[in-house]
Amino acid sequence: MELRRLRYLCTVVEEGHLTRAAERLGIRASSLSQQIIALERELDANLFVRTQAGMTPTAAALALLPHARRILEEAELGARAVRDTVGRPLRIGVTPGAPPAVLATLYAEAAEIEDLSAARQLELLRRGGLDAGLLALPEDVDGLRAAIVSERPLGVLVSVAHPLARLDEVSWVDLTGLDLLLYERKLAPGYHDRLLADCVAAGWRPAHVRAGPPRRSLFVAELRHGGDVVALRPREEPAEGLRWLPLRTAPVVRHALVWDPAHECSDRIAALV
Repeated sequence: MELRRLRYLCTVVEEGHLTRAAERLGIRASSLSQQIIALERELDANLFVRTQAGMTPTAAALALLPHARRILEEAELGARAVRDTVGRPLRIGVTPGAPPAVLATLYAEAAEIEDLSAARQLELLRRGGLDAGLLALPEDVDGLRAAIVSERPLGVLVSVAHPLARLDEVSWVDLTGLDLLLYERKLAPGYHDRLLADCVAAGWRPAHVRAGPPRRSLFVAELRHGGDVVALRPREEPAEGLRWLPLRTAPVVRHALVWDPAHECSDRIAALV
């Protein structure tokens, strides 16, 4: 099996839609469809049920998926090991919502940036698959060095059609009865739990905590059309159809650059702070 076809399989499963997967991969949807069909022929098994709503993986696809991910990961780690022998840019993971100013610094250093959850970053940092990670605290960084690089107050992100969008500033009382759109806990359990604890301490218990999709475009779409739901995010240029509002007595989100102090590139990473 070709690596690219395994990568295509994983992407289609993650996106659940052929066109979105093709856009993410940077290829035509027709080409992606042909490669999936070729993989099905090679394996003599149907990998997806194709409907107007999208692509649903079959039992065969789900059985192959963990092996495909493991093969792709090992291939990438092998390629990185080779690059390490001839010099390379730093490999740094970042979480969605990372501070733009810090990202600009990392890009200026010609770092290789990967969009990864905090949990995945920490796993790779301890395995040597990343040089450093940029994530929101608190997380379990035991044995790693964490240097805070950004502190920003949270605000309320809401649809422009929501009644709160008419306000210039929001209080915790204004959020009574509303749902909170938040990523799945497994992606960053420490920060997830701290944020909910901060909400309770401020006197707001969300009516429901909705698990939002990790990809920003899907998260934005759900927030834009989700009714009585808000998100708590640092100040940012909101996507079309959304408005960001300052929150009185807002908690602060702290982002840290995290790395193994015994790493061979530790001095280079520390110089970024």
